[in-house]
Amino acid sequence: MTLVRLGYVAMSMELQNASPSKTMTFSQFQKIKDREAAIRKLERIALNNLENTLRLFKHNLINEIHFYRMTSRLIPLATHEELLDWDYLAPLLGMLREVGAFAKKHRMRVDFHPDHFVLINSPKQEVLKNSVQNLKLHYLLLKGMGLDQTHRCVMHVGGNYKETVQSLERFVDNWMLLPPAIQRMIMLENDDTSFTLDDTLYLCEKLGIPLVFDYHHHLAHHKDPHWEERWDRVTQTWKDSPFPIKMHISSPKSEKTFRHHADYVDADMFFAFLHEIKGSVPQIDCMIEAKMKDQALFTLMEDCKKREDVEIVDGSSFFLR
Repeated sequence: MTLVRLGYVAMSMELQNASPSKTMTFSQFQKIKDREAAIRKLERIALNNLENTLRLFKHNLINEIHFYRMTSRLIPLATHEELLDWDYLAPLLGMLREVGAFAKKHRMRVDFHPDHFVLINSPKQEVLKNSVQNLKLHYLLLKGMGLDQTHRCVMHVGGNYKETVQSLERFVDNWMLLPPAIQRMIMLENDDTSFTLDDTLYLCEKLGIPLVFDYHHHLAHHKDPHWEERWDRVTQTWKDSPFPIKMHISSPKSEKTFRHHADYVDADMFFAFLHEIKGSVPQIDCMIEAKMKDQALFTLMEDCKKREDVEIVDGSSFFLR
């Protein structure tokens, strides 16, 4: 049997006033005449985001959720070019350690998904430089939490620039410029418009990067629909990872807006995938990318309880018969 664990992204629809993504724009920052006072306000916002992250961890523990994606917006303006002299981590280290200690104590798998503007394969050196700086922020957050950074950031390949082969090779070239610690942090995901499963597999196999298979993205963008013929290759990209294989699961909002994520997960669509991979891996962690966040997870688990092909383990996990 295969153990399936469900996770969700960033926000809870149940917890009140618990956003981990409160922010301040740079224009708002500039309106505060005293720069030090403005920085202190940024630090208070970041501290509140971390406190709410810990609240979300506790919410997950109570609901037996072991898999969670943290927001990449914990520290507003941390990498802004006008604030490069700001030591943003120093006032947050105590709270970072508390958050990380809780995750480790309760054996929670947590990770990040850096924003779309993080482009390793960009032809522009300035964009690459800013992307590395953003990835360094994620590295430092994980280090501050005391968490092993290996395979904690899932990313898309980047921009296609209407030249798939050249864009893939530029990723390879730019990858060699990344510090090894940041290389170890990264996982790659196939996307819904630019790079197919085959494209992403090419990079993952060439560079030794785990591939996070996004089933919905594959249905939206592929050259060959038969993903199951490549599944063994996908699982092999995880052979050196400390974590079980990870995938993304979501459902189309509609036929007309197929690429958009629905509020909830279509259980039949999800199980069509699961029955293709049943028994191929001992465990698979499935990150739900749905508008209703943890509520989508709870709803999917209720759907699972009605099925005869599952054996419920806890609030977010089940065995596939």
